[in-house]
Amino acid sequence: MLGNAPRTRLICVKLQCMSPPPHYLQPLLAPKSVALVGATEREGALGAIVWRNLAAAGLKEHGGGSLTPVNPKHRTVFGRRAYARLTDLARQPDLAVVVTPAHAVESVISEAAAAGVKAAVILTSGFGETGAAGRALQDAVLAAARRGGVRIIGPNCLGIMRTDAGLNATFARTPARAGNLALVSQSGAICGAILDWAASAEVGFTSVVSLGGAMDVDFGEVLDFLVADEATDAILMYVEGIRDARRYLSALRAAARVKPVVALKVGRYAGGSRAASSHTGALVGSDAVFDAALRRAGSVRVKTYTQLFAAARVLASGRLPQGERLAIVTNGGGPGVVAADSAAENGVPLATLSAETIKLLDQELPPQWSHGNPLDIIGDAPAARFGAATKAALADPGVDALLAMYSPVAVTEPEAAALAVADAARGSGKPVLAAWLGDINPNASRRMLESRGIPNFYTPENAVEAFSFLCAHRRNQALLMQAPGAAARDPDAAAPDLAAARAIREQAMAQGRALLAEHESKALLAAFGLPVPASIAVQDRAGAVAAAREIGFPAVLKLHSPDITHKSDVGGVRLSLQNAEMVASAFDDMMVHVRKLRPEARIEGAVVQPMLRFAHSREVLVGVASDAVFGPVLSFGAGGVSVEAVRDTAVALPPLNALLARDLMQRTRVFRLLAGYRDVPAADLDGLAAILVGVSRLVCLLPWVKEMDLNPVLAHPGGAVIADARVVVDIETRRFPPRYGHMAIHPYPVELEGEIRVRDGRAVPVRPIRPEDAEREKRFFDRLSERSRYQRFMQYLPQLSARMLARFTQLDYDRELALAALWQDEFVAVGRYAPNQDGLTAEFALVVADDWQAKGLGHALLERLCEAARAAGYQALIGHILEANRDMLQLAAHLGFTERSRDGNEVTVARTLK
Repeated sequence: MLGNAPRTRLICVKLQCMSPPPHYLQPLLAPKSVALVGATEREGALGAIVWRNLAAAGLKEHGGGSLTPVNPKHRTVFGRRAYARLTDLARQPDLAVVVTPAHAVESVISEAAAAGVKAAVILTSGFGETGAAGRALQDAVLAAARRGGVRIIGPNCLGIMRTDAGLNATFARTPARAGNLALVSQSGAICGAILDWAASAEVGFTSVVSLGGAMDVDFGEVLDFLVADEATDAILMYVEGIRDARRYLSALRAAARVKPVVALKVGRYAGGSRAASSHTGALVGSDAVFDAALRRAGSVRVKTYTQLFAAARVLASGRLPQGERLAIVTNGGGPGVVAADSAAENGVPLATLSAETIKLLDQELPPQWSHGNPLDIIGDAPAARFGAATKAALADPGVDALLAMYSPVAVTEPEAAALAVADAARGSGKPVLAAWLGDINPNASRRMLESRGIPNFYTPENAVEAFSFLCAHRRNQALLMQAPGAAARDPDAAAPDLAAARAIREQAMAQGRALLAEHESKALLAAFGLPVPASIAVQDRAGAVAAAREIGFPAVLKLHSPDITHKSDVGGVRLSLQNAEMVASAFDDMMVHVRKLRPEARIEGAVVQPMLRFAHSREVLVGVASDAVFGPVLSFGAGGVSVEAVRDTAVALPPLNALLARDLMQRTRVFRLLAGYRDVPAADLDGLAAILVGVSRLVCLLPWVKEMDLNPVLAHPGGAVIADARVVVDIETRRFPPRYGHMAIHPYPVELEGEIRVRDGRAVPVRPIRPEDAEREKRFFDRLSERSRYQRFMQYLPQLSARMLARFTQLDYDRELALAALWQDEFVAVGRYAPNQDGLTAEFALVVADDWQAKGLGHALLERLCEAARAAGYQALIGHILEANRDMLQLAAHLGFTERSRDGNEVTVARTLK
């Protein structure tokens, strides 16, 4: 089929991808000219410290940059003419750095706006972190900034650095070394400590950004800037809390698709969370939920800032493992045991050497070598033995990565051993790490290893831990590739009964109660096709007997009371009722008993259900909670009455698919019981995953579901069923945000799937592009002629790089979209839009295969793209079309695009989206 695939021709616009324009935050994060407002020569003053750092960094020597002091109290500052106000400057600077007292900052920002300065870094403290008065002051500053279009970093921050611009607008003691890492931190103190540590460890940076109070620019926008920054290879973050979960995760996922992102998230415990919240004023939320968000975003979480750099170094080496099996080569048995223990503690499996590898090593090593992993090559090992063991281990298909360790001995110089390992590793795509023990100072061995792409660590534990971060990155990147929808993709799957779900909520609203009755909860679940037993609400003994006869014996009787959540605690659950007499007796006894224990509770009767009996069943919990930061969160774990005592749960952010549901289950201890043990067969894991996916679908489509407790869910070899359910709904909110605005991750927009009927009568399937479409996208590009490629990218492009393929297929559906038309499972047309830097408009592109021209496909696809962009909140779609591309110009005009400007042979068109 591919041999007969249609040749393609581009009819369309350019979507900037090779040489993008400067990012809109460049004046803020990489300025060429700076004014320091509050500059002074007074010793110990913030204005003097920051001036010295700015001057020492050499801003004025980079690209014609300039540095100007602003202070109405001084005529000169350190020999430089000082100006009273920003409006007095002859030429507006890119950036104003503000160190004035807090009460003066509002007027400084207003002056900046009047002077045409569009960026400011406020180092001053005394704002939102101090209480109500400080928050009022901060609100006034932010209002002034928004009126004047001034973007702000801070307040109460250390400042910013940009090494390739010669910028050090901070009061840090230690300047950043030049390098390829970016650091974004909410804490100025941590930022300063990291800079001190990094200087001694010879770690360098492109950017250092201290966010402080983040009244305006926060993680999301800084990450957007760093994604586009070609000088930055990896991003490090110190996170205490965030304000906008959707923007944060959107930017984080976009960044993690193209470069490693490592996060040091604090506030893991209650005391730390309270301190973090009071420090930044940001919402902290549950630490387990934050951890789940970082995993889902494809990033790596660490707990210390030494781990932060260890993870960054090993990820930036560019060698990523295909698996997690580690081989250890060592000339010391003790360090080998330490490394093996550390591997077990970090969940890193040691590789099992093949018989062929052991046979080969028998020929190269002395008889007393360890004959296993770790490969102890004995203390008298010369450099050649290091090389032979390294080469053999890396050649073993059962080895995914190698840790080479050297213990100081007189027999072999550390440099010679390092060179042997590096030479043996050359040509292998597998990650190689080193631990040259002893001297912790920078030395020739370490520099040589690092220059060959082999990160060196001071201890075996550090090295193994670093490899565990590589493994975490690999696993989390697989999660990032998942694009589950809010609804089932299977066209044969039953659609949820949304009308029935709304009716249940409306009844609860009419009665003024947020807690659904159990039978209502199960009806809600049934509306989404989730497996629940028959359930009949009754008010008296006769009704209970009649319901039991209808359902069948044995039956279960459960208390129906809006005031009693845990029914079993008050004798409100009666099991295995074998006949009508037992049901009647149980009903009467339960009513007497409960009224005696809880006389104030409203008792509305009981619910009758069948007695669920399954061989080898296990009780699990499926839950939903609303996190203060990330919105709806799903939980899974051990269930039953002891759930609070066992505390075996894992959490995940919706939406979920089967793979993500399996990952959630595997992160619990109870999964080992579910998977089968001894003579107990495995439970129906697919059935459990289907319940998790169904609950995910429910919370995606019903933003008013606030809490859900499905406990127990009975999992057995033949299936899974929800035995009990408790649901809390929002009865106050009348309007909910559109486009899944209640969720932190936008689902795959299955609602945009459909078909286009072209002029020859064929129905062409259309759907959003998914991560697994990378090979289809590559084949589509490969069929383009050189002329078409030039028209598309404004330069000759022989192939799409892996990074570009990821960018084109791993989409953040919250702000970008690519719609593909397919025929015989291959792309025949692709239309896409991506946000412009103003965040209000988007730029579009359209490609249609030659054999599909003049059939109305391009017209219909572009119209759908416009409709999707309008629904996403964009005000206009903009395109750049070559003047010679008459087909596209005519199509654009027909769809309401008008010419906005011309630049050489390029025409810019735009369509307002109302």
